[in-house]
This record gives sequence, C-alpha cells and structure tokens, in this order.
Amino acid sequence: MRIKFDRFIVDSETRQLLCDGAEAHLSTKAFDLLWTLVERRPNVVEKAELQRRLWANTHVVEANLNVLVGEIRRALGDSPKDSKFLRTVHRVGFAFSGGPCEVQEVRRTAARELLCWVVFRKKTIPLSQGDNVIGRDPRCGVWLDAPGVSRRHATIRIDEANRRVSLQDLESTNGTFVQGSPVRSEVPLADGDQLMVGPIPLTIRLWSSDTAPETRRIRRERA
Repeated sequence: MRIKFDRFIVDSETRQLLCDGAEAHLSTKAFDLLWTLVERRPNVVEKAELQRRLWANTHVVEANLNVLVGEIRRALGDSPKDSKFLRTVHRVGFAFSGGPCEVQEVRRTAARELLCWVVFRKKTIPLSQGDNVIGRDPRCGVWLDAPGVSRRHATIRIDEANRRVSLQDLESTNGTFVQGSPVRSEVPLADGDQLMVGPIPLTIRLWSSDTAPETRRIRRERA
C-alpha cells in the first residue's frame, strides 16, 4: 500500500519514503515508526505502544524513540517548533498531522525471494528482513557467546525490497571487518564475504530467486 501526503509517498511494500519521486533514506525502525503513525492517523499513538512495536521484548529508554522521531522530521523537513507532519502530545505519544492523505493500492509482480544466512563454525544461522544484531547478548539475532565480542557488536541489515544486504559496526570494542577491512560506516555485503566480529570469523551467504540457477548466489559487481 502507498499513502501520499504533501510531496511525499510512504510505500509499505518497498519500505520507502519518497519525496518528489526520489527516495529519502530512513533507518528500518524510523520507517516502521512513520508507517505506524501514518496508518493510525489522526489518532495519537502512545509511547508505550510504540516502544512495544519497535523493540519487542527489549527494554529501551524513551530517548531512543525521540531519536527516531528526529530522524523522520529531518527526512520530512519538519520542525519540532513548527511541526507540519508529526505532532507531539507531551507525556502521551505522537500523531501524524500531515493533512489529507491519498491511499493508493499498487499491484506488483511477485516478490523476488532473497535468502540470507551466516556460517559460524559450520553452523548456519538464518537472517530475517530488517536488522539482525550480532553480539554476546543472548537476545541478539546472531548470538556469539565468546570473549572479544561486544554485547551488541554489529548489525546485518536485510533490505529485500531494494535487493541490498549491508553491515554496520555498533561501536564495538574490538571492531568489525569485511574481507580484512575495518567497517567504519554501513557497507554492502556480497555472497561469500568473510567477516570478523572481533575475533570470531563468519561467512555471509546470499541467495536470490531472480537469477539463473547456475548463478543464483549474489556476487559483488566487478568493474
């Protein structure tokens, strides 16, 4: 579904925010927050409910929610003092206040399947759409109970709509590496890439249904 307001379109299937047809980047959780508020317009969504939806089974401080709201406002060119799109209801929650919205049902071709997993000591760990946190905390999607691995060390982001898999270090103590190079910002991943999460080696494996059988594994494009 697409919801259009002002110069913007929010697309729930491609998970994109478009401004005059060009993508305005949002993190995974910021998009989830924006879609929730737009979908529930004009009602106020309480902070406690938003925290449960965005961080299920994880305790986070309220400031994390405010950070996401700030990210959305920057993408929309909004301002807390003169807010056009997001309304803050102090001590309660947030509401979408972007005026009239046009709902568009879009027919799409069948989704192309993108499967992702990591290999650790001959064990395969499947990854899911969105953020997959790697770390020593048992609540992480990829749990590495080993010395030298931070509690929340890095995250692998699966963006199936845009056919993109990327890795980002989470300010870990011992660093994250791809093919021997340190990760200093979000970097794309390709099938077969060798990762180092602190002292722990991992291999990323990717498979896509939109390529020929003999070349289905996603390879890094070469110049």
